[in-house]
Amino acid sequence: MKITRVRARTLWAPLKEPWRISTAVMEKMYATLVLLETDSGEVGVGECLTRLGPSVHCKIIEEILSPLLLDRDPFQVEKIWEEMYEIMRPRGHSKGFMVETISGVDIALWDLIGKSLGQPLHRILGSYSPATLPAYASSILLQGREAMVREAVDLVRSGFSALKVKIGRDWQKDLENITSIREAVGQEVSLMADANCAYDRRTALRVGRALEELGFCWFEEPLMPEDLEGYALLSRVLDLPIAAGESEFTRYGFRELITRGKIDIIQPDVCRAGGITECRRIAALASAYHLPCSLHTGASSAVSMAASLQVAASLPNFLTFEYMFAPNPLREEIVLEPFHLTSGGEVVVPTGPGLGIELRGEVWERFALC
Repeated sequence: MKITRVRARTLWAPLKEPWRISTAVMEKMYATLVLLETDSGEVGVGECLTRLGPSVHCKIIEEILSPLLLDRDPFQVEKIWEEMYEIMRPRGHSKGFMVETISGVDIALWDLIGKSLGQPLHRILGSYSPATLPAYASSILLQGREAMVREAVDLVRSGFSALKVKIGRDWQKDLENITSIREAVGQEVSLMADANCAYDRRTALRVGRALEELGFCWFEEPLMPEDLEGYALLSRVLDLPIAAGESEFTRYGFRELITRGKIDIIQPDVCRAGGITECRRIAALASAYHLPCSLHTGASSAVSMAASLQVAASLPNFLTFEYMFAPNPLREEIVLEPFHLTSGGEVVVPTGPGLGIELRGEVWERFALC
């Protein structure tokens, strides 16, 4: 099997209700998909994490990576990964758009491998988990307190036993919100808080102590990604686990986050950190430090979610899966078969070949931006 054509297409869709977090308001969803066509007729699909500047990934595919990929065997996936990374690494591009684009290509390569063998990727990767994965509902977005509390109660009634709450706009209002949510759902429900890098050290420490008192499970991205000394400080003085990693790239970045930042839970994004190949390396690195892995999914498409499920189901140090419940057309309307939750709030791992999903035929007509 050889790659005969390489394409990148960006999808977009407006949201009925904006997603409000501490550092952004999202009114549209974007996803850049990578399509690898082969001489066997199989097409591999991957996704580059896309927030702003969606055409950048397409240009990187067209002008930098496509020549390297044509006529290659997808089963050489790890060799191809290293070659893609080395193209721009000595030129100062070992993070950012370049690695996000590599991520999308890598996922598409693994999708081809799975389709060629007729197996879901988690089986090829060494399936560690059963047919379903424990999941938490993500995320209760920033809005009025009554609306946040009502949403938390509704999620628990629907079967979730773990919820993530957004914080980070105003620390005093944040404490009022999380206190009200804890009172509404009770102590039996697991709660996580995500600040999306909004606090300074002093505020993060104040909020972290409150989260400890309220029995939260973890404190996610309290500080800017570069403040490794600040992360180490929080990890040292708080008993509450600190989670981070969605803003980091490759095993090299996670090495610093683990050894210098002293975080307790790693959260790589398969569409940003380097794809399936690199996320498995990152998880292996974390396991050497006895750290659990909870993949970030966030504001991405169904391709990202499928890839994340396949990787999560193969990890011995998997912790819990981030199930995004907020409406997103690029997650819900581009695949033939939707993702399924059990009555107990667990997510079902797709069992089809490769990523285990199939795109709808009208995807490009409905959602294509470029």
